[in-house]
Amino acid sequence: MYIKELSLEEFNRFVQNNIIGNFYQSVNYAMLKAEEGYEYEYIGLVDNTDIIGAALILYKRIGTTHYGYSPRGFLIDYSNPYLLETFTNLVKDYYKKKNFAFIKINPEIAIGKLNKHTLNFEYNENYNVINNLTRCGYKKLKSNMNFEALLPRINAIVNLGEMDIDKFAKNTRNKIKKGIRKGLVLEKADQSKIGILARFLKDNLNKDTYYYNDLYNVFNKTGDVDYFLVKVNYKDYLINSQNYYNYELHKNSLLNDKMLHKANTNIINAKMNSDKSLLSYKNDIAEASKYLNENIDTYVAGAMVIKYDNRITIQISGFDKELKRYAANYFLYFAILAHYRGKYKYADLNGIVADFDKDNPYHGLNRFKLGFNPDVYEYIGEFDLVINESVYNHLLKSGILAKELNKE
Repeated sequence: MYIKELSLEEFNRFVQNNIIGNFYQSVNYAMLKAEEGYEYEYIGLVDNTDIIGAALILYKRIGTTHYGYSPRGFLIDYSNPYLLETFTNLVKDYYKKKNFAFIKINPEIAIGKLNKHTLNFEYNENYNVINNLTRCGYKKLKSNMNFEALLPRINAIVNLGEMDIDKFAKNTRNKIKKGIRKGLVLEKADQSKIGILARFLKDNLNKDTYYYNDLYNVFNKTGDVDYFLVKVNYKDYLINSQNYYNYELHKNSLLNDKMLHKANTNIINAKMNSDKSLLSYKNDIAEASKYLNENIDTYVAGAMVIKYDNRITIQISGFDKELKRYAANYFLYFAILAHYRGKYKYADLNGIVADFDKDNPYHGLNRFKLGFNPDVYEYIGEFDLVINESVYNHLLKSGILAKELNKE
């Protein structure tokens, strides 16, 4: 067996037929990272004439050496110790000649699934892969609790074939209904409107409009990206608000009659809540009427979705924080799931954090994504395959490596 550099066609063919193939190990992702300063190549493990393993290797110069990164890991059977050891040794020899200090991997191997009742992970036989990797000389990095790693370690995935809104969390269902009531609609947008999404994300990600344009352009060449915006349809908003107002007005009148005959605590509280609802619907009618007459387009949320094999991934999403009352992020995710149901098998809601404590700063993010009743998987985490021990240790101790990877 030996390592060789693969052609684009050879690599594509292998990835598409590999059980752990993913869009991070794709030509498109390589091109995207090239815009961020990475160089890249595709390598394969060849046995006679058969390719039995492959990987996209991104790499950069760091000091007088290079480091490599294989996003979501090498595409190889990690459960086969002999194959993994052979591949690893050949990779080390191959990249030692190219003056590499190390190669980072974070394989998409699920070692555990979250028990939704206990909020503890239950582990499976894939956990043994950790031992296989460490025996082959990989250094396991600390399992991040939040988003310290290059890619999330905990992902929330919805089985679209089994999706049932009645199984969503009550708060999630209510927010989706609120968004529908306020006239929200999903619009499939084009590149000319990418600045809208960038505006929603300006305080969340250290990215600019150029990055979102690059992401769209690269994946759009192969039709593997969709860009969605959530817009307010003020005509629907007005009609819905008027209908809700009229219904609540009738309910309020009945409560008035009850208070005249039997004013207990429950009736008084119900009347007070109804009064608040009437005021809210009245304000909604005024808002919807104003913007409908002014013919103004209002966008309140957006997302970019990557399509790969039988799975879609909500790669980037954001909403207008000043218009939180529209519950646009809840509507956005629900509308995206509904859009792809029947077309794809899984929807990856992307990362959440491993710390489920209510005091965690990401508790709101966890609560939001868990509200869609996803299956939550823990991946195996990050490993460094050290090629030059002394250089690697220098990069670690000097802080050069931490500074470099914190740019990502």
